Amino acid sequence: MNLIGEISALATALAFAVSSVFHTLAGRRIGSVNVNRDRLLLAVIYLLCLNLVLGNSLPPQTDLTRLFWLGISGAIGLALGDALLFQSFVLVGARLGMLLMALAPVITSLLGWIFFKERLDLINMIGIMLAVSGVLVVVQDRGKGSGDHVIPPKEYLDGILFGLGAAVCQAVGLVTARPGMDGNFPPLSGALIRMSVAAVIIWGIAIFQKQVRQTFKQTDRKSWGFLALGALVGPTLGVTLSLFAVQNTAIGIASTLIAMTPVFLLPIGYFFFKELFGWGAVIGTLLAMLGVTMILIG
Repeated sequence: MNLIGEISALATALAFAVSSVFHTLAGRRIGSVNVNRDRLLLAVIYLLCLNLVLGNSLPPQTDLTRLFWLGISGAIGLALGDALLFQSFVLVGARLGMLLMALAPVITSLLGWIFFKERLDLINMIGIMLAVSGVLVVVQDRGKGSGDHVIPPKEYLDGILFGLGAAVCQAVGLVTARPGMDGNFPPLSGALIRMSVAAVIIWGIAIFQKQVRQTFKQTDRKSWGFLALGALVGPTLGVTLSLFAVQNTAIGIASTLIAMTPVFLLPIGYFFFKELFGWGAVIGTLLAMLGVTMILIG
């Protein structure tokens, strides 16, 4: 069985987990709006360099239909979706910010069924339900002595709403990327188109608001370091892998595996931030891994 699409989706989840840590650290220094602007700019530079090294045509040779779908995907999934997600990270943290993102696979599977007539067999459906349930348990278990500060009710509600909006945008972004990635279109070229459209939108707004100079002025050297690493791992590697995943497996399965990001954040939080968590997180992790296994063998 060819598992390349599923493996790519899992690798995407790991890349997003690592990048979310860097983006959270940067966001707490310079704000989520500046993070979204700076990391999109860095990601476009990275992707341009990678496409040049690999000999891909610049700009990517594509038809208007493909360009339209990838552009819509970048605008909704990256420009709007990530802006909402980063604000959620700033308000409630990376792990809690992923709470409602776990709903993205359900939304994506529904959209895939409506628009692409994708059908999932029983074992895949059970696997998706187990994986989503496991992720929800993981992100809701905050453990004891985790060091999490008490979040004011207003900030908590806003963070949850931003996370929900990000989940919807991620689902729509993946679904609209599918027709743009039909055939053997290079994922790196697709990622460059999506990222470029998102960057034009975000920086266009910054120019309109006369905040370009302010953005660069507020971004200090340490923040640039966090952003450089985060943009390389997430928007560059992660987004490219996600497009490769939707090319090679069902959208619902790809979205479910990408939603494993909070599970990967558990060991990252433990080893790098000394974050402690309870048995609920352990049980949720095992439940999610069982769901992933059922998806892979289904």
